[in-house]
Amino acid sequence: MQLTVLLIILALLTVIGYQMGRSRAVASVGGRIVELHSVPSYHGFYVALWAGLPALLLFAFWGASEGWLVMQMVLSGLPDRLVNGDAQSLGLLRADILNLAHGVTTGREPDPEVVAAAERYVRLHALGDWSLLVIGCCVAIGGLLYARRRIDPDLRARNRVERTVNIALVICSLVAILTTIGIVLSLLFEAIRFFAVVNPLEFLFGTHWSPQMAMRADQVGSSGSFGAIPLFAGTLLITGIAMVVAVPVGLMAAIFMSEYASPGLRTWLKPILEVLAGIPTVVYGFFAALTMAPFVRDVGNSLGLSVSSESALAAGFVMGVMIIPFVSSLSDDVINAVPQSLRDGSYGLGATKSETIRLVVLPAALPGIVAAIMLAVSRAIGETMIVTMAAGLTANLTANPLDAVTTVTTQIATLLVGDQEFDSPKTLSAFGLGLVLFVVTLTLNMVALRVVQKYREKYD
Repeated sequence: MQLTVLLIILALLTVIGYQMGRSRAVASVGGRIVELHSVPSYHGFYVALWAGLPALLLFAFWGASEGWLVMQMVLSGLPDRLVNGDAQSLGLLRADILNLAHGVTTGREPDPEVVAAAERYVRLHALGDWSLLVIGCCVAIGGLLYARRRIDPDLRARNRVERTVNIALVICSLVAILTTIGIVLSLLFEAIRFFAVVNPLEFLFGTHWSPQMAMRADQVGSSGSFGAIPLFAGTLLITGIAMVVAVPVGLMAAIFMSEYASPGLRTWLKPILEVLAGIPTVVYGFFAALTMAPFVRDVGNSLGLSVSSESALAAGFVMGVMIIPFVSSLSDDVINAVPQSLRDGSYGLGATKSETIRLVVLPAALPGIVAAIMLAVSRAIGETMIVTMAAGLTANLTANPLDAVTTVTTQIATLLVGDQEFDSPKTLSAFGLGLVLFVVTLTLNMVALRVVQKYREKYD
């Protein structure tokens, strides 16, 4: 509650600072023939930044370090018999304190010292929040008054505001870049541990996937089988089926909405089509498992075909329906962005509407359409729930869409469910699969970027 109140106060002080800065800048000129270096709005932004930014930085620092600081203060007051254990016991102690502080029962009778520590944690946490509220308000008011006193006609408010905004943009960019680097490094280090145990060639080119470790050393395959070819084949099969459904339907829908539909009809069709993107994937999974899979099996049996109760065709078809809005919406926006002058020039040369769309509009919009298709491919590769419910968990090396298959993401989710030991090849194989999936998607994005650059040069 205290942190919410602080944020509301900071927002109000920022607005007040903006108005005070503008008014102060106008008043500093008065009736004199003096030009302001910056327009009054920049003086307002200058005061607003001083009112909100320092307190916001204080809020961010406290939010990042509060839990650790309070926990250290609580642990320092506990007896040695509780805090002098190993790292695992100390971690359990912290978890017990946090659970009791948040009212979560641990299922056993807690130590009275731990209960007292939890109560102290709650008190210190509340005291820290109230202190942050008071200090944050003081910092915000102090920054507002300091910046207001500095307002004069010669103040380079625009330069300072733009410099601050540039720094903020750079920081935001660095956060995104560093987050990506951290994800890649964490994935890479765990994958290296996996490949230290399992031969990479066996993993990349093996045809049998059975990561379950045997209980006895004399059992067949006691070290597990980690040939990932069946997973890659299942991923490509389901993704291919989904793209066969999504790309033609989505692209044709985009062409109709942008070129043939009236404005009134388009305002109804596009939102209705985009409703598909808002349906949770678990609902698609229900539909695939309860409706589509039995339908495919019944149709196949009526034709004399052997169809599994969980098939790649059912999962791929439903996944394609789910991805249609990604293709149609983005392609529609790209096609509408093609200049009308290109269409008028084609009509002036005697081309029909269909010829103009096929020979002028689509080639001009091709970079955006390729980007939409690549986004759809990435969405299909990363889908898990539909495959789990409709295609199964069986790692079959097959190109038959009527058989049960599994995908890389489904196996990753399966391997990391529940309490797992992160020193066994079974669990580490999920990171190996994730690394391969990352390399594949990166390669696809690079190819798409090359296609976009090639065709964009023709129409610049």
